Amino acid sequence: MRKTRDYDAELRALNDKAKSIKAKKIQQLGELVTATGADALDLDTLAGALAAAVEANAQAKEAWRAKGVAFFQGRGRKAGKGIASNDDGRGEAGPGGSQD
Repeated sequence: MRKTRDYDAELRALNDKAKSIKAKKIQQLGELVTATGADALDLDTLAGALAAAVEANAQAKEAWRAKGVAFFQGRGRKAGKGIASNDDGRGEAGPGGSQD
C-alpha cells in the first residue's frame, strides 16, 4: 500500500528552510557591509548609495561588478581604501603620490 504524504509537514519544512536562508542572507549582507568598511557610513548615506545603485544604468553596474570581483579577490580594499600599509618593503606609492 502507498504511503500518504504529509503535506503539512513538508510545508513546515519548506518554511523553516526559507527562514533559514533569509536569516543567512541578512547575516551575509551585514558581514559584507562590515568587510567593505561601509559600516562607517551613516545609515542615510548608505541607504542613498544603495538606492542609487539599484537605479543605475547597466554600464555603471558592470563597473561596480568588476570592482566587487576585485574586492573579493583581495585587491579591492587595499587599492580602494588605502588600508594596507607600505611597510612590507615593496616600495609602492599611494594613488597620486610618489615614493621618496
